Amino acid sequence: AVLAAGPATRFGSPKQLVRLGGAPLVHEMAARAAAVAGQSVTVVIGANASEVAGALRQTAASVVLNRDWEEGLASSIRTAVRTAPSRCDGLLLVLCDQPAVTVDDLRRLYVGWRRHPILIAAALYGGAPGLPALFPSWTFSDLLQLRGDRDVRLVLRRNMDRLVRVPMPNARLDLDSPEDLLQFETGSWQRDAP
Repeated sequence: AVLAAGPATRFGSPKQLVRLGGAPLVHEMAARAAAVAGQSVTVVIGANASEVAGALRQTAASVVLNRDWEEGLASSIRTAVRTAPSRCDGLLLVLCDQPAVTVDDLRRLYVGWRRHPILIAAALYGGAPGLPALFPSWTFSDLLQLRGDRDVRLVLRRNMDRLVRVPMPNARLDLDSPEDLLQFETGSWQRDAP
């Protein structure tokens, strides 16, 4: 599931529609997820729903509306869990606003999870695990308990002993502002890495 329901308030316009390499960011992130998950990709939309859905017309991704998007990220995670196939063994959660995360990054995450499918596989960056992450079905009830803007890191912290950490420095960059986009386009975010 690609989580793309946020209003992008700090960005100033729908960041899901920012063009990267000629395609809207949400389209590109759905394509990257599909390279790993095949036809089983869902994009959770909310704010600016009609425009974001329009940017996904040329993808095979399913589109699901999160009517509670104003609550924050937790509502999108709950929507992703509720709309996952009933016989789903695991759910890959990808943030739409991490443009530096590559298909190879997502594949490494998937391989890490397939080696230990009873464990959570999470990207490791900035010294802590976070999204993208692949959650086995036993975690779904915990994910459904998240509320407000409570980050999924809460579930990751509770399960540190059941976690495969996949180093992913590319996940460090998220687009919160036009300055972040400029850093991504120029590659300066990599030079500024600690």
